[in-house]
This record gives sequence, C-alpha cells and structure tokens, in this order.
Amino acid sequence: MMDLPCSRWQDHVAQKWTGLDPELKDYFTSQLGIDDVFKCALTQTTQEDLDFLQEISKGRPVQKDTERAARCRERGNSSFKSRDYTAAALHYSQGVCFAPQSSEQLPLCYANRSAALCHLQRYQESLDDVDRAVKYGYPSHLLHKLQDRRAQCLKHLSVGQKGKPDHHQPASKNHKGPDRVERPNVKPPNGTDPVCCVSPQVAVCFSPEKGRHLMVTERIAAGEVILKDGPYSCVLIPGREEVTGKERRQDAGKGDLFGTEDRRCHRCLSETVCPVPCEGCSYSRYCSSGCRQEAWEEHHRWECPLGADLMVMGVMSQLALRVTLKAGLKNVQMAREPIRDEESRSKPITESRPSCLDNDSESRNSFSFHTNEAEPSALYYGDSYLSIHHLLHHSSRHSPSLRFLCAVTVATLYLRLSRAGPPPASWDLSGSSGANGQSQGPDDEGETTDWSPELWLLGSAVLRHMLQLRCNAQAVTTLQDTGATDSAVQSNREIRIATAIFPTLSLLNHSCSPNTSLVFNTGASAGPDLSADFGADVAEFSDDGCGVTVTVRAAKVITPGQEILHCYGPHSSRMMTHERQRLLEGQYYFLCKCEACNLQQEEEAGGGGGPNESGLQCGKCKGPFRFQKCNKDKGTGFICSQSSCGQRMSHSEVSHRLQEVRSHLEKAVDLMERDRPDEALRMLQRTVSQSGLILTETHPLQGELADAMARAYATMGDWNSAASQLERSAVAIGSQYGEDSIELGRQLFKLAQLHFNGGATGLALSVIPKVRRLLRLHCGPRCPELHELQAMEDCLRG
Repeated sequence: MMDLPCSRWQDHVAQKWTGLDPELKDYFTSQLGIDDVFKCALTQTTQEDLDFLQEISKGRPVQKDTERAARCRERGNSSFKSRDYTAAALHYSQGVCFAPQSSEQLPLCYANRSAALCHLQRYQESLDDVDRAVKYGYPSHLLHKLQDRRAQCLKHLSVGQKGKPDHHQPASKNHKGPDRVERPNVKPPNGTDPVCCVSPQVAVCFSPEKGRHLMVTERIAAGEVILKDGPYSCVLIPGREEVTGKERRQDAGKGDLFGTEDRRCHRCLSETVCPVPCEGCSYSRYCSSGCRQEAWEEHHRWECPLGADLMVMGVMSQLALRVTLKAGLKNVQMAREPIRDEESRSKPITESRPSCLDNDSESRNSFSFHTNEAEPSALYYGDSYLSIHHLLHHSSRHSPSLRFLCAVTVATLYLRLSRAGPPPASWDLSGSSGANGQSQGPDDEGETTDWSPELWLLGSAVLRHMLQLRCNAQAVTTLQDTGATDSAVQSNREIRIATAIFPTLSLLNHSCSPNTSLVFNTGASAGPDLSADFGADVAEFSDDGCGVTVTVRAAKVITPGQEILHCYGPHSSRMMTHERQRLLEGQYYFLCKCEACNLQQEEEAGGGGGPNESGLQCGKCKGPFRFQKCNKDKGTGFICSQSSCGQRMSHSEVSHRLQEVRSHLEKAVDLMERDRPDEALRMLQRTVSQSGLILTETHPLQGELADAMARAYATMGDWNSAASQLERSAVAIGSQYGEDSIELGRQLFKLAQLHFNGGATGLALSVIPKVRRLLRLHCGPRCPELHELQAMEDCLRG
C-alpha cells in the first residue's frame, strides 16, 4: 500500500526497532507526546538511514533524462502512426517531462504533441505547444511544419470548431467537456485556504464521546447539500491505469499503460493529456502554468529535490509534509497554544459558519469566520490550520513499532530537507528566504541558509499530521471509464486518485449505513454549482484554491437532532458486521455501534443472516436458506427454511460454490476484454444455470453475472437481450444497496442507454425519471449523466 513507506524502508526501520537497547525501547514506548516522540527518533536517525534512503530511492529516478525523453517520443510516434492520438499525446507528454530544457528533445516533443492535439481537435492547446516548440529551439529547417499547423488551428478556432460533440446513434458514454484553456493564477482573497460552505441547518457540537461532530438543527431534505469542502492539502496517488482506446484490446500486455501521475495535474487533480512539466524534476506535472506556480510556491520548491525520497516514504509522509509546509511556523505556534476554556467545548457552535452563508454581502468577501471567544472550539472549525492541528492523532493507541516507523521516517525526511537547501519560506525565522517567491530555489548552488534549532517544530508537526492522517485522511475518488472506446453503453468503476485532508469533512463521524453521499470534483472548474443548492448568493465561491472539492448531500431526510454521518469505508451493504467492526477498530480505534451494526447483530443473534448470506436458496426445493450457528452435530452452515425439506449445506461447501461462480465470472470478463463476447456469453449462461441452484435473483453475485451477460449482449448489438439481463441485475443491486442508492441509479442509467439503443421508446422514457431522481439525489443537478439523459429524452420525444 502506497500510504505507508515502501516495504524495504519498513523492514529497515523494523530492524532498527528490534536492535534498540531494551532501556531505550522502553523509554520510547513510554513517550506519548508528539514532541518527545520526534526528538527521541531524531537522536536515533543516523547517516546510515540517509544513505539507505538514497540507495532505495535510486529505483525511482525523477531526474531529467534526454534518452528517456527520446524513447517516449518514439513510442508517441508509433501511437501517432496507428492514429491513437490520445496515447500519442500522453507519450509525448512523458517526453516533455523527461527532457531537460537545453535538450533538443524538448522542442521536438512539444512539436509532435501539438500535432496529436490538433488531431484531437484541441486547437488552442496545440497552438500553445507550437509556441513552446519555437521557444525552446525547434529546428529552423522544419519551422514551416509548425507554421502550417498554426494556420490550421487558427482557422478552426476562427470558425468556432473546438471539437464538436458527436451526436450520432447509438447513445454512448458521456461526451468529454470542451477543451481546457490555460487558467490564470487565481488565489482566494487574503491568501486564505479554500472556502468551505456549510448549510445553515447545521451546527458543530462537541461531546467527550463523539468529539466534534455535525448536528442538524432544521430538517434537511434528501438530496440537499449539507456542506462543500476543499482540502487543506492533497497528494496524487501514482498508479497504473489503462488508456481508453486501441490499447484496451488486451493483447498479451502490449497495450500502453499510463498512471494517474501521467494523466492528472499534481495540484488540482484535473485530467490532462498535455501537462506543463516541473522544470526541476521529471515527475511532477500540472494542467497549467498557474497550477505549477502555485504548487511551487506552496510546497514543491522544497519537495522537488526530495521527489524520489517522498515516493519511497509513501503518500501519508508526503501529505503530512505538505500540510506542514503550507501551515508555516506562525500557524503551528498559534495552534500549539492552550485553549482557554475547555468546558465550553460542549456547547453547539452556531455562529462559526463560513461567511459565505451569511446574509451580509460585505462579510462574504472576507472569507472570515464569526467566532465567539467564549467558545474556543469554534477555532477548530472551518478551513483554517487550527481545524487540522486539533484532529485526534491517537498517539497513545498506535503501537510502539508503528510510532517508531512514523517517527524515524519523518526524522529522516526532516534531515534530508535540512540538507537540501534553505528552510521553507513559511518556516524561515530570519524571513529572508523565499518570502517573495524569488529567493534561492532547491536547485541553486551556494551556501545554505542555516536551519535554526527551533525548526525541530517542523519535524514534530509533520509527525503529528502523519499520525492524524491514519484516521483522518480521505480518499479522493472518481469514476474511471472501463469500456472500449466504441462501446455504446457506459462502463466504469470507482478508483482512488488522491489522498487528502478535508478540514470540515473530517468532523463527520462514521456510520455503516450513512445518511449522506459524497461526490468529488477535480480541476479548475471547481466543482458543482452551489447556487442551485445553497442559493445564488454563494455562486461567487465556486472557485477554490486547490481545484478539488467534495460535496456532501443528504442521502435521506435528516431531522433536527440527528447527527450527520458518512461511511469511512466498511459499509453494511458490502460487509458482515464483525468484519466491519474489526477493520474500523484496527484503523480508527473504536468499536462501531452504529444503528446498522446493532440491527444486524440482533438479526444474527436471532438466527438471521447478514447481507452476504441473503439471497441463498435451497438447491432441492428452492426455499430460502437460513444461516445456522455452530452446533455440536452439524457445525456452522445453512439450513432450508422449509420445515418439510430440512436440506443443509456446510459453510465451507457454500463458500466453495460461490468461489467457483466468481472464478467463472472473472474468466468470462477476461474473454470480453479479448473481444470474444460470444465465448464469454456461453460461459456465463452455463454459470448462471449452475448458480441458480443456490443463488436467488437478489444475491449480489447473481447481479454481477446478469450485468456481465448484459455487457456481452450489448457488445454483439443485441440490445433487447442486454436490457433484459440488466433488469435482472438491477433487482439484485436494489436488494443489496437499496432502492434509493447511487449504485442502483448507475445501473438504471445503463438500462436507459440499452432501451434507447434498442429503440424501446416507452421503456426508455419510463426508466429515465427514476435515473434522474437518483442521480440528482446523490450527485446533484450538474451530474454529467443528467445531460446525456436529457439528450436521450429530447431525442425520444422529438
């Protein structure tokens, strides 16, 4: 897992821990204060640790490399010749990132990328690359090619042809948005953090049992926005994901793979095929020069020389460092000051909402908070650093070995940072380094500004945040398209693209059956239009500094006095109660006693089954199977509920049968990926016939089988059969996740596409309103699928 350091570093620190003198190990174990833990680890961090880090970092080079740039350009040329212009642009972008500014490869990669972008009808971005190619010394005898391309792009732009959407039949996946343009370097007023908007029907409360949490003061309707939050900091998660296009036809691994680090801005997370590279390293890249400059000033000028080290040390280390660099010494010192009135923390906070929700237009422009000095917990709420600093770090509950791993990791990074250059601008006690953004950078030669002894506070703050993030980090997710480019039905899966710390979202406590839905938005467009939810007076706050937002909506009606809850991962519809409780206690240090857990435990105690046992039936009489607790004679297993039957199956036998079904399903999906849908369909039909002996139509696995069969039929153009199978799948999904779930909404969206493509006008029009209601409920009025639904409906009625 990329959150923690790589396995080699974990093994290295584990050996240090094992080899510690027993008295020193006992001393470290007894230290629970963050400052003491960091100082102790700092005394145990040696040159040997720095050397080992440098050794393992060599496997992740982030330096500029002319030869690698040339190889990327060659791969781009190959994709270009096969007319896969998206893959070509991404290969050329890799070349741009690897190429040193003085190398001949940089202008060549820019020029070639401009050609690919022109074919993708991204004319303005193509023009930008033409200018860059000229700027960096494109060969003079080839300039006529660029001049011709410039004229071609200007011609298209002059008549407004910027990649018009394709309206041909059949209904296909969501159309991509218009070409992105270079966004200006915009920051929130007064240099504040991204704005946070919270519903007026919500109050922040505190109790010893729940800590800070959000309570509803007035009724909130289902689908209504509760809050919108921007991260204090976030870190992109590198990973391999497949490019849509010709490469999706899996041919023994010949396809070109690009990771999230190749396809997304490393600051605002927006998708881009033509990133602007960091001028110092080959890894970091951005959607615009504005994002690059903002990232450089906030954190990257100090991260840049540590790029490979940070990749080795994991996402949590990097995010903790990023939070600390952004906060600066003054904010950390202020946050460390004791709160004056601890007793007042039990009062609800009703006057500490962001000013964007107040009626005073003058105060709305200040991005300030109305705080009551008699309620110091108000300082813990909002998008300021205080709200991050005071999140629980659970130092006493982490195992000593984990605390040691985190502390030595941070101490090593602290020493690397102190030797790489001057102190971060916000941590420079002299105020002479980097304050105006023009000072010595990480690659400059010369004397290093002295790191004053007081700067151990920087390392202590990083350690504090690293321990906090284990319980408070939020995965930023998005839907990734998994279908072939020419597929007529949308197919996607949720993937994790970043880890972030959200100041206000962190106040929400967990429930295995939450009353909220979360939607993430990435990029400079900065998220949903809140004027449709909060009112027009907050529309001006749609821009935020990072470009990443999360919108929390009520998934059901929430009445006054109820707490606002969301799921930390283990959900009642996907996992057994005991498994959820085990995972939550292992990571978050609490035994979940939410309503869903209590209800399911009562059902299980009474002989009922949890969510994973529902949907099993007797293979003899088709009666429902009931989970039976362990007894001396029969053991744990399932028994037919029909008293006249009494058929039994052991738990191990049922598990084996389910595993067989899943194995056949995976093989069938693989056949479809290899463009062999007819073979996949025959395998699925046999599997469904066999699984029908123990699975009812509502079992989740039965739903997955029906969904796969629908995909196979759709690939072969048999829309009616595909729709019939998808209806079966929707029944299972509705049973598992609920009739008001986003999962059912997405499945019905595919069903609407199939009815549309099959010419079933009446059926399509009957499904569209259900889909629209569920998508608006969970994703809001600007959900992209809603536009496609409207287009389908207009076409059908027209």
